[in-house]
Amino acid sequence: MDIVVLVKQVPDTWAERKLQETDKTLDRESVDAVMNEIDEYAVEEALRLKEAHGGEVTVLTMGPERAAETIRKALSMGADKAVHVSDPALHGSCAVQTAETLAAALGTIPFDLVVLGSESTDARLSVMAAMLSEKLGLPQLSGARKVTVEDGTVTIERQTETGYDRVQGATPAVVSVVEKINEPRYPSFKGIMAAKKKPVTTVTVADLGLDAGSVGLANATSEVLEMTPRPPRQAGQIVKDEGDGGAKIAEFLAAQKLL
Repeated sequence: MDIVVLVKQVPDTWAERKLQETDKTLDRESVDAVMNEIDEYAVEEALRLKEAHGGEVTVLTMGPERAAETIRKALSMGADKAVHVSDPALHGSCAVQTAETLAAALGTIPFDLVVLGSESTDARLSVMAAMLSEKLGLPQLSGARKVTVEDGTVTIERQTETGYDRVQGATPAVVSVVEKINEPRYPSFKGIMAAKKKPVTTVTVADLGLDAGSVGLANATSEVLEMTPRPPRQAGQIVKDEGDGGAKIAEFLAAQKLL
């Protein structure tokens, strides 16, 4: 079974993130970059499915040259090869343009499953699985905490607030996963060394048959119009217990409409 796993390089979650003054896009160069955390679970699940059914795991990402670092991490975890969509024309692309570009790239890769994280920590739109399934004309199975594949049918347990739903679809399909699905493995030294020799194909929008004039910030379907820096953190309120501490705390919580 051949699987394509989508990964995204994002700013470190713990870093102070900001938008660029010039075009109000995320300033990725000012902070450390890491693999989107939930994508690590997607890579792990793709590897487990490969170990159970055979086949290959291909990593697919869209991003600047620096995103190659994230590709190498996925390869060091055990993925077999990678496709990197990288083109300056893609800077500032919206979710719709990103889905169109990734769908075009997926059209060049044979697969039975597309596996991805349910959201990214920079945008948190949680729409990519749905957009890709629509553009590819494939079933979407979202929010998976467990995935099984048998006889051309993929079955997931979809996480809900009260438990889970059991959902089935025919392969090929698009599956998004949540953190509860597994525990991602750490790349071994052997895996890190092997990743340096694994094939990575870099393609541009022209290679995918797309018009460079249809992607990028100037042609995006959404844009940031204004931005306001987060105000400095205010000093907290200290409540002295003089026998009436509980009442004071209750009054404070009530004033904040927390009671």
